[in-house]
Amino acid sequence: MVFYNLLLDIVKLTVAGLGVVWAAIYMIKPYLDRSERLQVLELKKAADNQTLPLRLQAYERVILFVERTNPSNLLIRLNGGAYPAVELYRIAVQEVRDEYQHNITQQIYVSSRAWAVVRRLKDDTINLLNSTLATLPETATGLDLSRALLTHLGQLENNPYEIAADMIHRDLEELF
Repeated sequence: MVFYNLLLDIVKLTVAGLGVVWAAIYMIKPYLDRSERLQVLELKKAADNQTLPLRLQAYERVILFVERTNPSNLLIRLNGGAYPAVELYRIAVQEVRDEYQHNITQQIYVSSRAWAVVRRLKDDTINLLNSTLATLPETATGLDLSRALLTHLGQLENNPYEIAADMIHRDLEELF
């Protein structure tokens, strides 16, 4: 009987102790959760403070890519009148590919949507150069290729380079 009473007292004290521990955890848990959320927010804020300048720089580089691959700017920069059309075509395609390769790491810092615009613009620019060269005679000059490219761009209802820049700007605005 003494053993039974002793065992009953141990069970009572254990249940009471567990009840006290449960009540303490129940009362302290919201404070611990709040503290954890604040720490996570502080870590995110610190990470944003470090990555925001990198992201802004990446968006700058992406916009620069759009401007540099725009045929109206590309042709002026390459001064293509002195080349035969085939040579200007090769130089222009290589320039577009080089610009893309130079900026390929920016995809880490821009959204996947913005990078898809860049990739599509690169492909469309090369396709535009291909299709325009195909319409010219073999004896065409770089000036003929330039005129044909600019005429084709002028006939488009919407300039794809302006649309790409606008999409990238809208994407950047979502950061703020």
